[in-house]
Amino acid sequence: MPQIEDLVSLARRARARLLKMHFEAKVGHLGGNLSCLDALLVLHARILRPQDAFVLSKGHAAGALYTALWATGRLDEAELSSFHQDGTRLAGHPMAGWHPGIPFGTGSLGHGLSQAAGLALAARLQGQDQRVACLLSDGEWQEGSNWEALIFAAHHRLDNLCALIDMNGLQGFGSTEEVASMGDLGARLRGFNVDVQELDGHDHAAMEAALARPSDGRPRVLLLRTVKGKGVSFMQGRMEWHYLPLDASQYAQALAEVGA
Repeated sequence: MPQIEDLVSLARRARARLLKMHFEAKVGHLGGNLSCLDALLVLHARILRPQDAFVLSKGHAAGALYTALWATGRLDEAELSSFHQDGTRLAGHPMAGWHPGIPFGTGSLGHGLSQAAGLALAARLQGQDQRVACLLSDGEWQEGSNWEALIFAAHHRLDNLCALIDMNGLQGFGSTEEVASMGDLGARLRGFNVDVQELDGHDHAAMEAALARPSDGRPRVLLLRTVKGKGVSFMQGRMEWHYLPLDASQYAQALAEVGA
């Protein structure tokens, strides 16, 4: 397991590999992948044990999940190179069952927290020492299924469940405030009697400390303040990088900027 100071170099390599993977496949969704990559690296490199489970509710960030699995030795280079190719297991949204780190297919956003809550309750009922983490986008909280899952998790006091929300402020058709404003999301979540903490979603040490601290007996929610397109100047905070693929000159500039 890499030390926390080593995550800086690991994240640099992972960003470069994520860019290469998407460039070669000629596909988009890079902005939201780059915003959550740091959180996924902390989870997979520092927090998750072999018996723990992770659910990527934000399915279009599959590239970041594959890269985190690769960076921590759970996915090999040959498999990663098949991303988005014919016959691949590394589709644009995760496919379930072929890898222990991908328990569910999450092509339709808004259902991952329900699945994660079910895993957490099942672990408790079976007497298993299992923690469950779930990464969601901020735009997903415009869907009612997440609030139902939160009610369920709070009611059962699933203290082995942690939801991480990638709050980059942008979604497919604009900012989250423009599309369907929810105001102060943290205040709304606290009304459900869950343990809520807000922090920098690119600060590895802060995320590790928040994920490792003892439970207070309630489900945990981490609100991660992130930047869409983190690390690449022309992507940062730009909604269009929810979709656009890289051309050759953009790819070269992006690699230079992430320090590859």
